[in-house]
Amino acid sequence: MDIATPAGMLIGMVLLITAIFLGGGASGMTSFINIPSMMIVIGGTVAATLVRYPLGKVIGLMGVVMKTIFVKLSTPQAEMQRLVEYAKIARREGLLALENKVADVKDAFLAKAIQLLVDGTDADGLRSILEKEIDNIRQRHSIGKGILESMGVAAPAFGMMGTLIGLVLMLRELDDPSQIGIGMATALITTFYGVLLANLVCLPMSGKLGLRSKEETLIKELILEGVVAIQSGDNPSIVEEKLKGFLSPSQRREKKIENLKDAIRSKQ
Repeated sequence: MDIATPAGMLIGMVLLITAIFLGGGASGMTSFINIPSMMIVIGGTVAATLVRYPLGKVIGLMGVVMKTIFVKLSTPQAEMQRLVEYAKIARREGLLALENKVADVKDAFLAKAIQLLVDGTDADGLRSILEKEIDNIRQRHSIGKGILESMGVAAPAFGMMGTLIGLVLMLRELDDPSQIGIGMATALITTFYGVLLANLVCLPMSGKLGLRSKEETLIKELILEGVVAIQSGDNPSIVEEKLKGFLSPSQRREKKIENLKDAIRSKQ
């Protein structure tokens, strides 16, 4: 689970509530609760999103967001190590020996790649099929990111629209000066809701989804290259060197340290 996303939202809300309470006390808190303003911002944002995207895509957004927060991705180092082990098995016992590994693999993409390998698919076929899978994953994430960005743009706009509605209603009561301040506060609260929804929820989630998409795509591309290398009969050490290109410098240093520790343990 990616605890940073819910933690960031919670921290932001706590700080805002605390600041409002310190500035105006309990009465100040109630001043920031306005149901019509919420209806304008949230309802308008959802309506505009439905106009722009199909219903199925909007409903599916929740699943993409939940996966972004709760599903923990494997690391490139772990996938590289697994593929190197598969290369050793394939070189020692043949590709068919990898069939026993498919049932133990939780990643559907890797399981499919190994099954294609066992079924005798050539390198070009493997690359074509798996690249199509990666493109589909990238496309799904791109749509989810686009929906969140669209909501992030629409929310402040509907907040401003609610403010204009409030100002129009306030101007009708100019004959009662005591109501002007109350009306102005009610009008401005809608803009507050729009900015809050956009900058604490929609746009940050869009950025997180884009980041997780790049991380997942990187791992899938690493698996693709590793499986193709195994199919070509490369030596396990060559497979490892090919896959190291997907690691950052810091990850490569961590890998060297792990290899050194393993060498020390083997000598003990």
